Amino acid sequence: MSNDNVFFAPFTLNHGAIPFNRISNALFEPAVTEAISRHNKEIQQIIDNPEPPTFLNTVVVLERSGEMLSRVLGVFFPLLSANADDELLAISERLMPVLDAHSNEITLNEQLWQRIKCVDEQFDPEQHSPEDAMLLKRTRDAFINCGAALPADKKEQFKQLSKRLAQLKLKFEQNTLKEMARLELWLTAHDLERLPESTVEAAAMAAKAKGREGEYLITLRAPSYSPFMKYSSRRDLREKLYMMYNTQCTAGDYDNTAIIQDIANTRLQIAQLLGYECYADYHLKDMMAENKENVFNLFNQLHDAYLPALNSEMEELTHFAQQREGNDFELKPWDYSYYANLLKDHKFHFNDEQLRPYFELSNVINGVFGLATRLYGLQFSKNEEAPVFDPDMRVYDVYDRNRKFIGLLYTDFYPRETKQSGAWMTDFRDQHIDAHGNDVRPVVSLTMNFTKPTSSKPSLLTLNEVRTFLHEFGHALHSLLTRCRYASLSGTSVERDFVEMPSQFLENYLYQQEFLNSFARHYITGECIPEDLLKQIIDSKRFGVAYACFRQLGFGRIDMAWHTLTAPFEGDVFAFEDAAVDPVRIFKPIEGCAMSPQFGHIFAGGYAAGYYGYKWGEMLEADAFQQFLDDGIFNPKTALRLEQNILTRGGSEHPMTLYRRFRGAEPSIQALLRRDGLTPSPFRGVSEQAGA
Repeated sequence: MSNDNVFFAPFTLNHGAIPFNRISNALFEPAVTEAISRHNKEIQQIIDNPEPPTFLNTVVVLERSGEMLSRVLGVFFPLLSANADDELLAISERLMPVLDAHSNEITLNEQLWQRIKCVDEQFDPEQHSPEDAMLLKRTRDAFINCGAALPADKKEQFKQLSKRLAQLKLKFEQNTLKEMARLELWLTAHDLERLPESTVEAAAMAAKAKGREGEYLITLRAPSYSPFMKYSSRRDLREKLYMMYNTQCTAGDYDNTAIIQDIANTRLQIAQLLGYECYADYHLKDMMAENKENVFNLFNQLHDAYLPALNSEMEELTHFAQQREGNDFELKPWDYSYYANLLKDHKFHFNDEQLRPYFELSNVINGVFGLATRLYGLQFSKNEEAPVFDPDMRVYDVYDRNRKFIGLLYTDFYPRETKQSGAWMTDFRDQHIDAHGNDVRPVVSLTMNFTKPTSSKPSLLTLNEVRTFLHEFGHALHSLLTRCRYASLSGTSVERDFVEMPSQFLENYLYQQEFLNSFARHYITGECIPEDLLKQIIDSKRFGVAYACFRQLGFGRIDMAWHTLTAPFEGDVFAFEDAAVDPVRIFKPIEGCAMSPQFGHIFAGGYAAGYYGYKWGEMLEADAFQQFLDDGIFNPKTALRLEQNILTRGGSEHPMTLYRRFRGAEPSIQALLRRDGLTPSPFRGVSEQAGA
């Protein structure tokens, strides 16, 4: 098997391309077994080293250990999100407990922990770089957070809790994936009122793929769900689809309500075992926000700043809807997208469907890549040789301003049954300097769920999809540009409340005329967006900002409610969530609806007690982009300062240190309020109060 298993040796394709043409599901389990065996031997060598523990012979060697395991999992986990058939899902169920046990064996190894403690006690920052100091801190804290400092009996308890948590998270994720694939809204030609042609064509293609030609299929995936909710005049069907979406995993075979209680309670047990009152205290101590008080302070400041605007927005929208439907019409959550879109069209005389012809995917790719060229001098060259696991994927060699290779970029833009919904960036391989001094460049993947081309049209994006592309591409640049020594500190391996800054920063360019004119051309005529329409796009950027803010605050409060529990939860999930959202509620609660059972970011992903990071990151990126507005949005010196002080540095230093180095000061929410058209707030910036 080892001779046939491509994972048993380093990949040999040019630039570190992944040999997907030689990878099958059957290879993963034997590869993981062998990789764990090799890793265990490497760990034992560290422990058996007769030399006194030093930073180099203990911390650095530990950092570089597990190379084969990193290689296997660097492919396995991205595939699990982007191309997970039933076989791969079953493999993941078997592997997760094994991987969790292996991780625990390392972090709970008393001899290894004693060597790390010795290094930490004798470490002299004057003799090391800030990146060395950060690696030691991250290593030490990782061991402490995983129970290394606990007595033997509690270590075993921690190990069992961690194993249980891994199993629960996997079950949660599988339930959400299966539930979304199961739920469908089937339509006939009579149900298509006001739907744009692109949505109708996509729905027809989806139905045909399931052998039901002549019908139309709407799913809960974003390219299908979002346009239906925005354009369908059939309120009954909007309500039906909304209820389908917002009751996911609340009952039936894929019910997650008991699982999320178990996840929250298991996290609480882990946190309290380690000496913290709640999971948020355990998680936030190493974040930029530092503690839950600063998170809620951010929530409260944004609530107070945006509440008047929200009231104004909802009053205007309700009045607009009642003018069309009658004075007794009550706006419901399944009505918001539909009437907001009509109002936006009425006020600014354009809608997303008018813009689609100007956002043909290949043009958008050129525009987004061109932005990186203009800001950072990057060049993208299509790589036709690198294997892919789906024929629609593309691969690019990326070079810096000096024509030096800096990384591989994979793009995977279209939905498929085996892909999770949403959009994300991930790494197949992290950048690092290896033991021989070689700069190992990253292999990066961009995954989206854009509307597929039809028989009559190419892939035409909405304005929001272009924004999504920019967002995820910002993450990709963070990985591609990184120049760190250690893989665990490179690229996006930064604090959760800092990781969204580079991605959200790039979204600002969507409303800059000079950028839009560089690529947004009609896919048939080649004409730029007309001046009047371009002006309306830019003028419309503040439309619905308060609604969007409160929606994010709602998600953030749900997250913090689950993770500030100080006693095991035994109540009603729906009532608990309603209470959490109540301070920022926009609509009356709908019976049976809940976000928590499908909230993968916090229950299966890495955003537990960290979802606030999106708003924290928004504060940072607005403040950062203000510097570009002051200096010029393509100012090369400002771009270079951002590149050198943030994008290349990964998590090698504290994020506030990096940010101050770029901006010359700590951030405040003032730029965010100005961008959204709100009166500058009299209170101090969040970061000033955080004391970071």
